[in-house]
Amino acid sequence: MDNQPKPTPPSKDPAPTAARRPRRTLAIGTLAVVIVGGLLWWHPWQRTPADAPGTAGPASGAMAGGGHRGRGGPAAMANVPQPVSVATATQGEMPIVLSALGTVTPLANVTVKSQLSGYLQSVAFQEGQIVKKGDLLAQIDPRPYQVSLENAEGTHARDAALLATARLDLKRYQTLLSQDSIASQTVDTQASLVKQYEGTVKTDQAAIDSAKLNLTYARITAPVAGRVGLRLVDAGNYVTPGDTNGIVVITQLQPISVIFTTSEDNLPAILEQVNAGRKLSVTAYNRNNTVPLETGSLETLDNQIDTSTGTVKLRATFANATGRLFPNQFVNTRLLIDVIRNATIVPTSAVLTGSIGQFVYVVKPDNTVTVRKVKTGPVDGERTSIVSGVALGERVVTDGSDRLREGSKISIPADKPNGASGAHGAGAAAGASGASGTTSASDASRTGAHRGGHHTGASHAAAASAP
Repeated sequence: MDNQPKPTPPSKDPAPTAARRPRRTLAIGTLAVVIVGGLLWWHPWQRTPADAPGTAGPASGAMAGGGHRGRGGPAAMANVPQPVSVATATQGEMPIVLSALGTVTPLANVTVKSQLSGYLQSVAFQEGQIVKKGDLLAQIDPRPYQVSLENAEGTHARDAALLATARLDLKRYQTLLSQDSIASQTVDTQASLVKQYEGTVKTDQAAIDSAKLNLTYARITAPVAGRVGLRLVDAGNYVTPGDTNGIVVITQLQPISVIFTTSEDNLPAILEQVNAGRKLSVTAYNRNNTVPLETGSLETLDNQIDTSTGTVKLRATFANATGRLFPNQFVNTRLLIDVIRNATIVPTSAVLTGSIGQFVYVVKPDNTVTVRKVKTGPVDGERTSIVSGVALGERVVTDGSDRLREGSKISIPADKPNGASGAHGAGAAAGASGASGTTSASDASRTGAHRGGHHTGASHAAAASAP
């Protein structure tokens, strides 16, 4: 009896086991519903012919081009006309411009110092005042130098009288010598005394001139025309020629210059124009490269290339009649080298960059687009010249290209027949960006902000569709 198995006691808590089963079943069912819903979202019920095997390339291109995801998928969106903006390639003049950062540099920046030692009686200028050359700036006490002048004049008068007496005596001695009434040595001594007095009189005259010059130096005047800076010394101070700070600094503002640099690669084109005697136009823009400040001309080039940077310095001069250029101000400069006539021009926003290089979406007569690789020339702000790839009169997409791929249908809410037109010729050079050379940081940031949103997707579509 002891070997018989003992019956298992009944469970004391059967209810929790029974409750877990429906909960587990509910969780599994919910997960299945989520999975099925996801599959339905990614795989539409109806497949268009573009989704058939062998046509995955364009669909992939649209997906890479940033196509919308949702019910219908990218293949369904391929047949939906995409709203875009277009412009027509036009013909016009395209300026060749070199853009660079420059610094406004005055042609004269003078620290006015005293040439005498003395007490400063008065200061005759106001801080920030525009002065002309020769205007009185300050007055040093002239009395000590006036006394020196009078002393020199008195000495000169005395020595001049002695010289006159010596000359009369010499004449008498010469008469007596002719009568053999005086020794010749006496005559020679008197002649030497006359020459001595003549030298003394010349020295006295130099002292007079020096005293007069000191009186002139006591009046401190402006050596150049320009704007006066902050006052560096006040009336009543004792000033000397050795003072390092000086009395005031005058900066010439009209005319004024801008110094900028350009790559040595651009030097041949510049020298060709300069050696031909042409005046090259230079326009200075504000640091944001949006507002033209002044237009001037190229004055000169440096005589050597900086070997550490491979650049050469150039100086342009500006009349600065309005005073918009200020010393040490950073500006964007645009140097007009030449103008291309009869260039094919499209909006800059139409030119995209991808794995195949630069390309545009060309609108075909059936309102579909095709990817066209292009070779660009000089850029003039919102206009770009096309060397090859786009013919005159063809329409290109300027906005909405992030939703396109090869063969996409489009709709054009508002066509722009003159979208590529704008300022032409030398007048447009003020708004031009360099086709070669240095491009300002402001231009690069605006271009990146304008096209950065759709370059990636469009480049994938172009890479898949380009020949």
